[in-house]
Amino acid sequence: MSKVIVVTSGKGGVGKTTSSAAFAAGLAAKGFKTAVIDFDVGLRNLDLIMGVERRVVYDFVNVINGEATLKQALIKDKRVDNLYILPASQTRDKDALNTEGVESVINELKEDGFDYIVCDSPAGIEKGAFMALYFADEAIVVTNPEVSSVRDSDRILGILQSRSKVAEEGGTVKEHLLITRYSPERVEGGDMLSMEDIQDILSIPLIGVIPESGSVLQASNSGNPVIMDKESQAGQAYTDVVARFLGEDVPLRFVNPEEKKGFFKKLFG
Repeated sequence: MSKVIVVTSGKGGVGKTTSSAAFAAGLAAKGFKTAVIDFDVGLRNLDLIMGVERRVVYDFVNVINGEATLKQALIKDKRVDNLYILPASQTRDKDALNTEGVESVINELKEDGFDYIVCDSPAGIEKGAFMALYFADEAIVVTNPEVSSVRDSDRILGILQSRSKVAEEGGTVKEHLLITRYSPERVEGGDMLSMEDIQDILSIPLIGVIPESGSVLQASNSGNPVIMDKESQAGQAYTDVVARFLGEDVPLRFVNPEEKKGFFKKLFG
């Protein structure tokens, strides 16, 4: 049975698109047929992070408006089997999305045998973000370890449980907390909220902690989802997130200062 997962947060710049790309690529690498949809109409970044910007011919809005078929707009990833990208439009505004059109695309993906449909939400609580979360079965709520980011994520949780289709039908969207740009040293120094603080505030299950890492920017600039960088801590952390989502019991890594200060440990065994 197909599942729709929204990757969301209230605040911009927290790593939603990076996380959407990594999560979708990780699911596909596990053998699941996966589509990732860019809901950020007017801006469009997912295609850049996925490295398919030169292959975009038709987009999400073209499909909704009947100007192209879904098969024409979907871009098959050349590196990972089972992974498909549906880019957003750069030339329309967010009003181009409507409930009926989005539902039609999601239903067609389900009929085409997609196991997972990952919706990359724009920031904020405007129409594009609402459309991204409305049909979600599950939500990955992305937050940075700072007060404003956590507060905005709390607002998104309220919308998920009141205005999503699942909520309207009397159900509950399953929520997962993903903390990005986490630095154990800065937490220890009092410059960042700890993961325990964030969990206390948001009160949803933690699915992963992604360490602050230059490899994330390098991956984005090269058009490769960071989960493909098996040597980087961020890539390994995203791999763990996918495993936990699929039900594996995987301990958290890269959340203690000593793990990042491993030089002497390696030197002296």
